[in-house]
Amino acid sequence: MKNYFRQRHLASVGGAVLLAMLGGVAQSAYAEGNISIAQQFGIGYLILDVVHDRHLIEKHGKEQGLDIKVEWRTLSGATAINEALLSGALDVASAGVPPMLTVWDRTHGRQNVKAIASLGSMPNYLLSNNPAVKKISDLTEKDRIAVPAAGVGFQSRTLQIETAKQYGASEFKRFDAISISLPHPDANAALISGGTEITAHFSSPPFQYQALAHPNVHKILSSYDVLGGPGTFNVLYTTQKYHDQNPKTYRAFYAALTEASQIIKTDKADAARTYIRTEKSKLPLPLVQKIVEDPEIDFTVSPERTFVYAEKLHQLGILKNKADSWKDYFFPEAYVNPGS
Repeated sequence: MKNYFRQRHLASVGGAVLLAMLGGVAQSAYAEGNISIAQQFGIGYLILDVVHDRHLIEKHGKEQGLDIKVEWRTLSGATAINEALLSGALDVASAGVPPMLTVWDRTHGRQNVKAIASLGSMPNYLLSNNPAVKKISDLTEKDRIAVPAAGVGFQSRTLQIETAKQYGASEFKRFDAISISLPHPDANAALISGGTEITAHFSSPPFQYQALAHPNVHKILSSYDVLGGPGTFNVLYTTQKYHDQNPKTYRAFYAALTEASQIIKTDKADAARTYIRTEKSKLPLPLVQKIVEDPEIDFTVSPERTFVYAEKLHQLGILKNKADSWKDYFFPEAYVNPGS
């Protein structure tokens, strides 16, 4: 595991270096007709891949008489992305619902970061290679749960909510002590191979599909179980300043996201090919197509059950500000669609 902890250190250093690099373009932010977008890795960002591939932002900008310059960045880690967003070096960030709510909470009354749109509803599975572990109550101090961001990321927050439900609010961090920060690819490899201290992985697509193809790996929990049904995985978000000072660019971006969502639903096979082409992915096309066509997954811009996170994380004291509905942390353009 020494290499894993070294990776964590390098990821932290990388975030600082990344922010310094992005700082050089901060002066270009908040100029109507310009937008810089950061996405992370994985099929959860397929809507953005389609927007990028088909130049949909530029298309919708021209409909408003505006030539929009789009800058795409692929980054890893909500912390580095949020720092870049708040510094003005980045216009649009993307991450899971809990990290977005955290930055909304911390900037409330100041930069006022809010969500733009959902990137789709997608379950995340807690997997185990320990045959004795069938449910989270079977986890012991001998187990180790790999998550991308221990204690604070989408997977950890989801597990904390379920833990509070089963053990009481005072015990919501019960499994933080056995959680380890590890990137999904490394965690997936460790879980499949066995022989390491990693006995569980709170995964996400496409990794959970790959892991479940191995007979020694099984599912013990889905994020949908915790939320009570389908729920948004990743969201896009920005500051009040960017939203207010770039109305045409913002509208073009939202229209592009909506169109991309419809394109995916109309031709899922083509969307799978777009993902492989845009991401330069080495995943086999049949696997990607299987994920895109999974009935549990909906590439929709409408937020689903995000308020479960807002409500529960406030009850647990993680969020200081109380939201009365999902509309409190989404910009008004999203209200044209149903949400929760």
